[in-house]
Amino acid sequence: MKAEVYRVAERHALRVIVVSNSPIAVPREPTIERVVVSGDMDAADDWIAERAGGNDIVITADVPLAARCVKAGATVIAPNGKPFTESSIGMTLATRNLMDSLRSAGEITGGPKPFSPRDRSAFLSALDKAINRIKRAR
Repeated sequence: MKAEVYRVAERHALRVIVVSNSPIAVPREPTIERVVVSGDMDAADDWIAERAGGNDIVITADVPLAARCVKAGATVIAPNGKPFTESSIGMTLATRNLMDSLRSAGEITGGPKPFSPRDRSAFLSALDKAINRIKRAR
């Protein structure tokens, strides 16, 4: 979804920050910043969560990171377009923890369903709504 994020951000003249534990390629654009943090566990999540706020949109499939960013007031969207909200994050986090416990106990739970064109469309719609809501609030 990075390419879509870059295009949407360019159209709206927004800054994009890509955070990772190791260098990854990003377009050489003045509005796109690459931040490489230490290789420590959760270093990228910590960097993001510590800086997320009310005018930020965080895109992640990581439920614990989503919970931290929602708590900080950020708008959080999964790559499939599903929004993480104050009203949904508790149940989402509990379900994630239950599934993690089942997998740790040897249960085969399957993985996420394959990414589909419908997911891409839902993501772009959710991103557009979030951007417009934040712009109106300013």
